[in-house]
Amino acid sequence: MKKHFNYYMAMFVVLFSCNNENNNINKVNKEKNNELPTKDTIIKSVNKTICDSGFNIATRFLPPEGFNRIDYEKNTFGYYLQHLPLKPSGEKVKYYDGEIKYKNVYDAVVDMEISKNNLQQCADAVIRLKAEYLYSQKKFDEISFSLTNGFIMDYSEWINGNRLAIDGKKTYWKKTAEISNTYKDFRAYLETVFSYAGTISLEKSLKAKTNNDIECGDVFIKGGDPGHAVIVVDVAINKNREKVFLLAQSYMPAQETQILKNFNNSTISPWYSSNFKDTLKTPEWIFTKSQLKTW
Repeated sequence: MKKHFNYYMAMFVVLFSCNNENNNINKVNKEKNNELPTKDTIIKSVNKTICDSGFNIATRFLPPEGFNRIDYEKNTFGYYLQHLPLKPSGEKVKYYDGEIKYKNVYDAVVDMEISKNNLQQCADAVIRLKAEYLYSQKKFDEISFSLTNGFIMDYSEWINGNRLAIDGKKTYWKKTAEISNTYKDFRAYLETVFSYAGTISLEKSLKAKTNNDIECGDVFIKGGDPGHAVIVVDVAINKNREKVFLLAQSYMPAQETQILKNFNNSTISPWYSSNFKDTLKTPEWIFTKSQLKTW
């Protein structure tokens, strides 16, 4: 009972704050099944797409007028991404060394720690989100990523005490640790993946996707050196089946994951329209239609 009480109190604060921020906000429907807000329970605003007091993606970012957030079933990757926790409004992105990213390209910062190593860059942040979701669901056998040289890093091997060994051009597993599956072990595994994977290996492991079918978890990616990757973390749709979506990224040097602004259309920013022509312009990279991929 206490857990539900605290949850509803948190939701009351968010909804009350948003209501004071905008006089054109629609009425909020009653919440169902003790879940976090869905398209039917999020406050909608005609002139505003950001609720400063929102504590996750679903409560911070309101779909543009005429659009409804797509509901993803609980325990899916889409639901996980929509409910990523965010740092308080106004917080700045931090680099791995604690310095601040002042470049005005983001509207929010994902509340997820990063190590003090210069490792969690663009593709790594995408890998991190997918891996964190699978770990949270205890789907340990599904946590597996390819390194740039093609070696497959299965987390199940790491759990069994095997560690990556490199001898010249030869890469293999070597038993050097006890069987363990703590979150600390999981993070150590990811740091190793980040060291030897990147946009090239991630791009090869993903499948092509059309922008009309864009969904949460899809990735815009250009493999290379340099290359870049951003991940779709929320999607909304209107009656004409047009979709809008939110994008998250890390960048170089390693930095906290951020929700990107849309400089192409300030009216719906930070949402992006799926009806873009040949290229998708994000604040720090330009992608083509053919660079949309899925898992």
